[in-house]
Parts: sequence; C-alpha cells; structure tokens
Amino acid sequence: MTSDLSLAEQASLTSGGTAWTTKAVRDVVRELRLSDGPHGLRRPQDGSLLSPSVPATCFPPAVTSGSTWDPALVRRIGAALAREASALGVDVILGPGINIKRSPLCGRNFEYFSEDPHVSGVMGAALVDGVQSLGIGACVKHFAVNNQETDRMRVSADVDERTLRELYLPAFERVVREARPYTVMAAYNRINGVYACENRWLLTQVLREEWGFDGLVMSDWGAVNDRATSLAAGLDLQMPPNGTDRQVTAAVEEGRLDREVVTTAAGRVLRLQERVDQAERFDDWDADAHHELAREAARAGAVLLKNDDGLLPLDPMARLKVAVIGEFARTPRYQGHGSSRVTPTRLDTAWDALRQAAGPELQLTFSPGGSTAVADAAEADVVLLFLGLPEESEMEGQDRADIALPRHQVDLLREVAAVCPRVAVVLANGGVVSVSNWRDDAQAILECWLGGQAGGTAVADLVFGAHSPSGKLTESIPLQLQDVPSYLHFPGQDGHTVHGEGRYVGYRHYDTLDVPVAYPFGHGLSYTTFSYEGLEVEKTGENAWTVRVTITNTGSHPGAEVVQLYVAFDEPHPTRPRHELRGFTKLPLQPGASAQAEFRLTGRDLAWYSTKRGGWRIDPGTFTVEVGASSRDIRLRAELHTPGDGIADELTGASSLGEWLGHPVGGKLLRQRLTEHPGAVKLDDVDSMVLSAVAQIPLAKFTGPILGLTPEAIAALVAAAQEES
Repeated sequence: MTSDLSLAEQASLTSGGTAWTTKAVRDVVRELRLSDGPHGLRRPQDGSLLSPSVPATCFPPAVTSGSTWDPALVRRIGAALAREASALGVDVILGPGINIKRSPLCGRNFEYFSEDPHVSGVMGAALVDGVQSLGIGACVKHFAVNNQETDRMRVSADVDERTLRELYLPAFERVVREARPYTVMAAYNRINGVYACENRWLLTQVLREEWGFDGLVMSDWGAVNDRATSLAAGLDLQMPPNGTDRQVTAAVEEGRLDREVVTTAAGRVLRLQERVDQAERFDDWDADAHHELAREAARAGAVLLKNDDGLLPLDPMARLKVAVIGEFARTPRYQGHGSSRVTPTRLDTAWDALRQAAGPELQLTFSPGGSTAVADAAEADVVLLFLGLPEESEMEGQDRADIALPRHQVDLLREVAAVCPRVAVVLANGGVVSVSNWRDDAQAILECWLGGQAGGTAVADLVFGAHSPSGKLTESIPLQLQDVPSYLHFPGQDGHTVHGEGRYVGYRHYDTLDVPVAYPFGHGLSYTTFSYEGLEVEKTGENAWTVRVTITNTGSHPGAEVVQLYVAFDEPHPTRPRHELRGFTKLPLQPGASAQAEFRLTGRDLAWYSTKRGGWRIDPGTFTVEVGASSRDIRLRAELHTPGDGIADELTGASSLGEWLGHPVGGKLLRQRLTEHPGAVKLDDVDSMVLSAVAQIPLAKFTGPILGLTPEAIAALVAAAQEES
C-alpha cells in the first residue's frame, strides 16, 4: 500500500496528526488514537495534550502491581485496560514503563516495576500480553536507560555496554522476544552522547536485528531533534507533530536520506493499523468488575514490612478502640502525577472502608493530625496512622531531593507512640521512603504504595484480616540515601549522568558488599508462615536445568508466598554481583497445604556479557542455586555444574601469556613450540610467582631469547590457534 503514496504522503505518516493521533492519508490510512495508560486510560476529553481525561478505571501503578509478583494478575489488568481502550476508541496504550529503578530519587519510579530486570521483564511482558490479547497495541517504554527526570530531554546516560546488556536492556529484550509488542517508545535522553531517537545501534541493530522486533518505534512526546537522522536510525513515528514533514522530503531530495527508509517507516505505520484493525471492539466495560480487579491488585501489592507481636490483623468483631489518624485515610494518594494521571470511575477511601468493615463493638475515631490526634491516640487501644509522601514530591518532570517522610509526619508518629505504643503505620507513596529513623516507634508497617481507585478498600481488607498481605519489595529500602550505589553519580552534571556504579544497582550492590539495609529486595511478611523443603536441581539438557522446591503454609491463616530463585556467583574477587534473581513464582496456600515451585534455568541465566567477544559468555564451573523469601532470606541452596559454552576466546599476539596458556588450543600449541626450541625457557621450571607476574604480558612482547619467539613464530601460532579453534 505504501507504493500508492507519494513521498510527501509517506513522510507525513512518520509524524503524528494531532497530540494523540497519527495522520490519516486519503482513504489509504486512517488515524490511530494513542493514549497514556500504564495503569489506566488517560484519554483527553477534547484531544489536546493537557486537557482533563474521560473517566476510566485507575488501577494501581507499576510500583504496586509490580510488588504483587503475580504476572497472571497483571495480565488480567492488561486485558481490562484493553477492554476500556476499545470502548474509548483507543488503538494503542502507551505502556508499560519498564525502566530500572536506578535511584529511589527518580520522580517517575511509581511508573516502573523494579530495580531488577527479571521482575521488570516478566511483569512488563504480562501486561503487554494482556493488552494485546484483545488486539489493542501496547507500547513498551522508555527505551532506554531513562532513569531520571532531571534534565531528561538532554542528559546523556553514560554507561558501559556490559552494564547496558546485563541491567538496562534485558527487561526490554524479554518483553520484545516473549510478548511481541506492537510498538516501542524511544526515550528522551541520550545514551553515551547519542539521543535515543537517533541511536541506530539501539533502535536497529539491537532492537530489530538482534531481538527480532517487527513493530513500530515511536518517540516520546517531543523527543525528536532531527527528523531525518531519527528515521535513518530506525524511528518510525514522531509524536506529537511539529510541522517538520518538509525536512524529511528535503533530506530525500538532497540525497541525505534514502527514500527506502521513509517507505519502510510509513509501511510500519500501515502494519500497525492492520494489527489493531483486527482487535475486538467493545462499546463499554463492566466498571464494577474492573473496580474489584483494582482492589485485588492493591491488596496483592501491599507489603507488610513489620508486624511485631502480631499487631495486625485487627479483629473487626473485637471490642476495641481504634484511632484512625492522618488525612491520607480520608483523602487518599492513589496514583502519581504527570502524563499517566487517570480520572477514576470512583474512589474508595480507607476511612469509609474501615467503618463499613468494622463490627458493632469496634469503635473508630478519625483525626487528620495535630494535638486532637494525640488525644485520640491516648484513648485508643490501637492506632492506624496513615503517612506518606505529598503528590508534589514525586512526579513526572522532577526528581526527589531525599527519601525522608515529611518531618511533621515523623513528629506526629513519635507523639502518638508516646501515648499508645500499639501503632500500625499505613504508608502511601510511589517511591521508597526511609524508615530507619522512625520504624522503632511503630509496631507494624504496611507499605501500600499507591493503591489506585480501590486502594482504600484494599487497606481495610488487609487491616482486618480478610486477606493476608502477600506483596514483596521489588526494590531495596536503604538505611539512608547515602548507601544508594548511585548516590555520588545521580543525577549528574554538565549534561551527563555517569553510571559509575555499573551493574551494581539495588541488591546487586548491597548483597555483594554486605551493606546493611532497612529491608532487602524481595522482603514481605504475611499473617502466616511458610517452610521450604526438598530443593532439587535436575539437569535436563546442555546448560539446562529444572529446579524444584516444596513450600508449605505452616501457619493458621491462608496466604501466598513469593518463592524467589537466585543464581550465586562465588568469586574471591567479584567480577559480577554476588547473586541475581533468575525466577519467581507466587503460590497461594491454605493452612497446612503444600505446593511445589518449579523453575527452569538455561545457560543465559549463568552467562555474562563479554564486550571482547561481543556476546554472552558461559564460563565452566560450579554455581550455587539459592531459593528463598528475599535476597537476604535464602532458605535452601544447591550446586549445579556447567562445562561452559565451549567457545574459547580468539587469540592474537596481543593476548597475554596467561591467556595463551589457559586456552584449550593455544596453550597446547605454545607449549609445543617452546619444547621444540632448544634455547627457550621451560615454563615448568619457572618459579610460580615469576610466572604469575609475567602472565599478563602480551605474547608479542616475548620476542627474543627468553621464549625463543620471533614475530613470524607468533604469527604462525596465531594462525594455527585460529584454525584449530
């Protein structure tokens, strides 16, 4: 069909028609409607960029849905989003956001799942799969290394390739390979000096040629700086329009841009239309059912950080005086601020839900704070204290200055705890907050994140024990901001943010260096307990294993346990994180019931990215499989052995003596050559300390009498090693 279009018409298809639509061209191409929607549809009422949106279900943002560790639940949310998109005439949902939480200060962390790429990739793929199960397109964002809001439209994320490959790209790779999203959104920032929208290595070589992406790449809104350069790099659609179509046609006419590039990009717009035109179409949705799904997600994503002496749950039928304190109980914070802000179809409050669920003997009082709150606490048996971050402290477009709760909230907690020691803090926040300077004043801490429109009812479900908390942390909570590995580098200066911490983000840093944390990655308590037994590792193929472990609910409440699988790399001097998450599953269990968790490991789970080789490398040796309830609550361990990938590095004259001797082919050839040369030093006679000292010297430096090598002999060794390898 692109052959029916003129160059000008093809160029026009590579830019939007309005703030939220693509362009229509004659009767060949219709406009496609795009909408923000990682956790709910934001379809503007009048089509402008910042106008209020029509009501839609506000599901919990990714900070909360990620903490469920439940891909099946997230997939159901994706399908619900697609149903609402269809009813509202939306073709593509701009989400999910799967960027890594490099620093807790990032103002947009509430839109992202985790500090870990495995969690982000699995949960992101589940959401995409759910959305596209009804034929609506999903847009994975923000590609790539978009981990701060400060100077986000210009800053260069300076990061080495191994860190890119092992930390910042794997979530995108998993989503692209497994869920096949219709679209990907290129980010605002530069990567090592090159804008993401102009980065051919990123958009073409990695995304399309390596991962097999066959969809459309669009820009973040306003991210394009040069239309022709972006198209040549692999960007297909600039959003929103800015009247620069003539730049594209001029670049073709002047020979600066191959016309085929424009034709290909326009063809991808047409391909997107063909895909979404096959979507199921609905006129409406079941608002009550979607509200209940939002409630389920809010419940499942809440993390019980602390529960001394089993303060929670409270018995709603008991004769208790419960003081509910804090305006968040009555006026909830339930989503982040920015482009993803949703107009909810309704909004539950915790205060209303608690009153509705309380039995006739349970007395509830409410106070927003201040001296009245302390007086209420003094008369209460238990205090439910609602604390959290104000909306303006975490939002798109700016990063946070610290991770502390507002000072007046901490002061209120201490005043309340002084008159009533049985205090349960209920938190509302989109990013991690420090707890170390106040957690001793609380007997229980329930981290509810941002709960979406049904979060208030979810709080009551958990506080009164209708459901047991089952969420787990997808990001570590440090003792202090200064402990965060990116502390000295974030957000950067002079237009650069240097990723000096490399791959050591979150638990990869804390666990490798044994840095104390307030609560570790993967942590989350329950109203019940779980045992881990019978860890088995079965080899199922070449560099393939199945891991099984039996989990039993050993307590008296129903609950669900998130079983986490890590692979540990024990090294005398770390060259990679001590261990990394490689699998997880969530098992719902009744009291006394057992179930088996099963995981599959492949060679990729053991591999590291070698920039020298330009690919993934599996070293031979022994690895440790760890299964546990958090990164620091490992219950069982077992070993597995791998012969490696069998690929030896290519040897040259610049390769060191140690590399030659350790090479399966090169070592044999070199030793044979030295044996044949009568004047050469016999390596077996060399003192081990001396040999160790010279092992790093390139072989080409050994020309002369010591080893009896000549440049010609070295060239012959290199040729022979390459031929036999």
